Amino acid sequence: MYAVIETGGKQYRVCQGDKIKVEKLDIKEGEKVTFDKVLVISDNGIKVGKPYLEGAKVEGKVLLQAKDKKVVVYKYKAKKNQRNKKGHRQPFSLVEIENIG
Repeated sequence: MYAVIETGGKQYRVCQGDKIKVEKLDIKEGEKVTFDKVLVISDNGIKVGKPYLEGAKVEGKVLLQAKDKKVVVYKYKAKKNQRNKKGHRQPFSLVEIENIG
C-alpha cells in the first residue's frame, strides 16, 4: 500500500514506515503531522484524485528539524577579477509515515 502526497510544492511516493525529507514544516520534533493533499492511494486498486482525493489523509511524525549539507555557489568571470563565493544550508523536516488512510 502506498500513497502520493504533495507538500512544499513537491510530490512524494510514501509507504507506511518510510522516512522522508521534506521542506521545513512549522511543527516541533515529536509532534504529529497530517498531509491532506493526497493525489493517489493504492491498496487493492488505485484511486486517483482530481487533483486531490476527498477524505484521504496521510499521518506522520516529525523526527527531526535540521539543516541540510552546505551547498557552495561560486561565481567567476574570467579577466574581470570578479569572484563571489556563497554558501547555503536548506532547512528540512524528517518525517516518518505512520498511517495511510
